[in-house]
Amino acid sequence: MADLNELYQQVILDHNKKPRNFKALETPSITQEGHNPLCGDHITLQLEMDGDVVKDVGFQGSGCAISKASSSMMTAAVKGKTKAEIEAIADEFIKMVRGEIDPETESNHLGRLKIFAGVKDFPARVKCAALSWRTVQAAVEGSPDAVSTE
Repeated sequence: MADLNELYQQVILDHNKKPRNFKALETPSITQEGHNPLCGDHITLQLEMDGDVVKDVGFQGSGCAISKASSSMMTAAVKGKTKAEIEAIADEFIKMVRGEIDPETESNHLGRLKIFAGVKDFPARVKCAALSWRTVQAAVEGSPDAVSTE
């Protein structure tokens, strides 16, 4: 378990220091805001769609290391996926960080995102990890409202 915790910390630090897809898109099809008032995390998510598929994705904002790392890994995970695939992965991710599913024993589509399974042990950080996933869910659902974790 110590090795997994060390890997988790390394991944979080890497994605916090060098977030993937941390950019503004020139021609986004969808822009969605998300905010976690408890921690102060804020994300602006942009998706460039090709029909029902995410062609490109970018995010900007500020937040704690877990929020930024989760956002970074989320953007990598959703690129090339359909809205339905994104909904399924986001739902599984949120359930995993809440401790509602065990990604090691239950069928899922999480892949490398399983590294966030340990967040369930830190209830104050669940909303940090889930913010970008709730934001991408709202984006693909076409919600006009900003996302808040409160």
